[in-house]
Amino acid sequence: MICADELGPVIPRTFPPAPGWSPDGHRIKAPLEYSRGSEKTWVFGGLRIRDGQEITCCAPSRNSDGWIQLLTRIAQANPRGPIRVVTDNLSTHTSGKVRGWLVRHPRIQQVCIPKKACWLNLQEGWWRLLRRAAFAGQTFVDPDEITHAVDVATAQLNARAKPWIWGRPAPPTRTLRRRFVYCL
Repeated sequence: MICADELGPVIPRTFPPAPGWSPDGHRIKAPLEYSRGSEKTWVFGGLRIRDGQEITCCAPSRNSDGWIQLLTRIAQANPRGPIRVVTDNLSTHTSGKVRGWLVRHPRIQQVCIPKKACWLNLQEGWWRLLRRAAFAGQTFVDPDEITHAVDVATAQLNARAKPWIWGRPAPPTRTLRRRFVYCL
């Protein structure tokens, strides 16, 4: 079973250097050169919950081609047995192109979660780890840097991956330093 979803858009942001101070002691005000341009990057990911391994790929847009690219990588990473892909029912996941690809690959079956129930998809929790490992405090010049950051963070997170369990872990048992036995 694999939980899959997409994250994005991740946008490269470049900011000008700090403007500094004028000779008379006032801060120089300069407008930020920031805009949401066409250089968006979408991150597609699939989490294999039995061992915590993740497969990611980046695409310039959120469309059926990026989703098929992820499904292809999932099929290559899991060479035998049936594969169930848990995902939301976004139009790019259920388009005619994706359905045709799934017909040609019968061992992969998509299972859609209900609307407004994204918390059922364990991939959402993994996105939080990726954001912290790859994007926190970073500025990227172009989509290639974003792709590199995602690849490095995925490799680091896969190196210490553990099986994913849905729900809250049990509270730790309390260890007693001393045990007193009272005799009556």
